[in-house]
Amino acid sequence: MDVGPSYVMDDVDIVNINQYSTLTMSTWVIEMPTILITGGHKGLGLETTTRVAQLGGFDIVLGGRNHSEVSSVAHDISAKYGANVRTVDLDVSSLASVRAAAGLVQNLVQDGAVAPLQALMLNAGAQFMGPVEYSPDGYEKTFATNCLGHFLLLNLLLEDIRPHGRIVFTASGTHDPDTMDGKMVGKAEEPDAVKLANEGKTGKPLSPGKRYSTSKLCTIMYAYELDRRLRATGSSFRSIAFDPGLIVETSLARTAPPLMQRVARTGFAKRLVKTLGVTMGSLAFSGDALARVAIDPAFARASGKYMQSRNGQLIETRSSAMSYDIERARKLWADSETLVGLPSKAQGA
Repeated sequence: MDVGPSYVMDDVDIVNINQYSTLTMSTWVIEMPTILITGGHKGLGLETTTRVAQLGGFDIVLGGRNHSEVSSVAHDISAKYGANVRTVDLDVSSLASVRAAAGLVQNLVQDGAVAPLQALMLNAGAQFMGPVEYSPDGYEKTFATNCLGHFLLLNLLLEDIRPHGRIVFTASGTHDPDTMDGKMVGKAEEPDAVKLANEGKTGKPLSPGKRYSTSKLCTIMYAYELDRRLRATGSSFRSIAFDPGLIVETSLARTAPPLMQRVARTGFAKRLVKTLGVTMGSLAFSGDALARVAIDPAFARASGKYMQSRNGQLIETRSSAMSYDIERARKLWADSETLVGLPSKAQGA
């Protein structure tokens, strides 16, 4: 029987590995009725959605900005696996779209179209190559897409999640400048939400790579700060950061020239980046691993952790030194509240 991806602990982290276990599929399914996943209709998200549907026992809500594409995927998965898959129009770069989507999700639950939420998978993301672009709200598009939209969505839906629910943030090893992942893309800058939201409006803008790596640093800091806030209130929710590794098949840099995208998918390019020490993932393995982190009981105690798909293994490891800076995280959270129009809440409130 398939037991899912192997799970080991990286030797840099002193944690008792026995707190986790590799479970058979029959033990995966617990009472976690509805999973909402952003970007669940393509790439890594589609692999994860498919895996969850295969397991059965879950309602699924897909959030994406291309209505016809998302609806087509939902129809196909429903037909193939018999899953209850619903969709909401969601452009995470637009705060108005996020607010509308959150309301639609709440209506689906209230109307009984889906069961109550149990897992929120903040997976959609993008790297925008070329000149700086701005969201409908006037914020730099990388930060708006990868950070602010998800930050608002989780805050709008947090009270709708059932006890023992999970929030999983899709992160990236590019956030860490001490790894080859980070060195290859560009060193992450200070996680200053106000500066990042207004990047390029004055002075020379950050490179596309730095905008991306910094957005992923902020994503991880959101996950850790949320965990601290949840623990301070005695909440049973779990907040986990998941790094899928480099998956060249996803075309994350979707605005890169077509030739560059084709070259990145070649076997030679994959071998080269792995030889250089880049953390490699794959659609099949990383998608399976993300599903496990979101729903497998083995990860019920992984809150505040950084899980990584690394070269065919799912490990718990350390993120960058800056990602653990509590004061920076509190400021990032408070500034993000202001940027998305939420009332500020002191930690532990």
